[in-house]
Amino acid sequence: MKTAILGPAQRAEALARMAERELDILVVGGGVVGAGTALDAATRGLSTGLVEARDWASGTSSRSSKLIHGGLRYLEMLDFALVREALKERGLLLERLAPHLVKPVPFLYPLQHKGWERWYAGSGVALYDAMSVSSGHGRGLPVHRHLSQKRALRVAPCLKRDALVGALQYYDAQMDDARYVATMVRTAAAYGAQVANRARVVGFLREGERVVGVRVEDVEGGGDYEIRAQQIVNATGVWTDDTQALIGERGQFHVRASKGIHLVVPKDRIHSTTGLILRTEKSVLFVIPWGRHWIVGTTDTGWDLDKAHPAASSADIDYLLEHVNEVLATPLTRDDVEGVYAGLRPLLAGESDATSKLSREHTVAHPLPGLVVVAGGKYTTYRVMAKDAVDEAVHGLDQRVADCVTEDVPLVGAEGYRALWNARARIAARTGLHVARIEHLLNRYGSLTEELLELVVADPSLGEPLAHADDYLRAEAVYACTHEGARHLDDVLTRRTRISIETFDRGTRSAREVAELIAPALGWDEDQVEKEIAHYRKRVEAERESQRQPDDLTADAARLGAPDIVPL
Repeated sequence: MKTAILGPAQRAEALARMAERELDILVVGGGVVGAGTALDAATRGLSTGLVEARDWASGTSSRSSKLIHGGLRYLEMLDFALVREALKERGLLLERLAPHLVKPVPFLYPLQHKGWERWYAGSGVALYDAMSVSSGHGRGLPVHRHLSQKRALRVAPCLKRDALVGALQYYDAQMDDARYVATMVRTAAAYGAQVANRARVVGFLREGERVVGVRVEDVEGGGDYEIRAQQIVNATGVWTDDTQALIGERGQFHVRASKGIHLVVPKDRIHSTTGLILRTEKSVLFVIPWGRHWIVGTTDTGWDLDKAHPAASSADIDYLLEHVNEVLATPLTRDDVEGVYAGLRPLLAGESDATSKLSREHTVAHPLPGLVVVAGGKYTTYRVMAKDAVDEAVHGLDQRVADCVTEDVPLVGAEGYRALWNARARIAARTGLHVARIEHLLNRYGSLTEELLELVVADPSLGEPLAHADDYLRAEAVYACTHEGARHLDDVLTRRTRISIETFDRGTRSAREVAELIAPALGWDEDQVEKEIAHYRKRVEAERESQRQPDDLTADAARLGAPDIVPL
């Protein structure tokens, strides 16, 4: 299979091709579900298009807890079917579909009561492990273990002694959510899908009752396109109701947004060899290992303000710090926080007023001929959501269509990853890069690492780390634009890399170096370079200002102080 390249030329060509002839399926929305739906459709042999108004994964799918998990807390809600489904998907991703991107991660659950709690929590975790193994894809993770207080403190010395009487340790998995989506878009393109980001749907085409296409605005080039398709899939997450409104039809269900915020702190601020899972009065709190950092989250509160840029308020940050500090021997302060990000979960509106009680299951509907809507769900089960959406769309196609095959379709970079991992010392010797650099690249790009190394061979300066974000090589910034569809400085610093949340300066010190690196690939002149840098700095300042505000209303107003689009 030839690896697809998502550069500026390929994007322009994809838009033109989508407008040339009617597609079988057009997917609207470039998050994890939309990308998964495009991959599912393309691998069934259907002519497929995918459009996204902003950048790939720029909404919910880049702002999650970055966990691939069965949802241990859903066992307590007796939602066994959801947990079983998610555990099967977790195993598939770890073992077959994306072993280069999805990695095991241990979690410690502190016990605070002697006797009954160990039995109660232990039974739940044992059932979790058993359901994982019974799925047929769970043997790659260690099973849970019971720890005494002394052994738990040895594993996690950061904990207060009086915060636990013992602990359970179990395993789940994690990934870089934005990188995962970008990789899936490239995989869909490799199987023939036409894909274009920064292509906003501004209207739907109708013939009587039937939806037959969309009008798309090229946000970059300024042109307009009419793209026709036999079936259109609305996979726009928290924007589902807004997209339905463009058709002038009420949906069969509604999606509510729940805001979750996360803090990023340096690794040395929390002395532990394992992640933590803590119970709060509303939900659970995770402390998740993240390279040279920890991610602390999350909150779960309703949000009905700006969906494109949900804002974390000072109250949100205080909430997380207060709860994590209840168990930490050395408390975290505001000064320890490197990055903050806020995301919105798309939850199906139901009877409950509390977003934490709304369903994490998904639903698929066919509200009009030619239109399928998929919404709800959770990141881990994106593949099942995509399958169900395409299965529904197939009913409206006048042809025989193959069954879903994505259970056996690895993402690009997965094939050969383990062999390259075993050869990482030889690759390091051949390239002159430290073996730790090669490991970093393999765990971000898998076997596509060879494409990055070719850039370094052509220009050895690209093998140097970025001056103010030395976890990343200069080649990675260039590759993001030439191969991964990044169109702006913000795309590179926020989603192709995580510099925006992994440095205390939020990426502002890296902005000029990165902008000048990517300018040739994107055809920028000096004026556009300056605009990109100024835009990024305004965005960071607006986010910082929002995080000083006391509540959602004032935080939202502060965040909207920065423009959304970089002027051309």
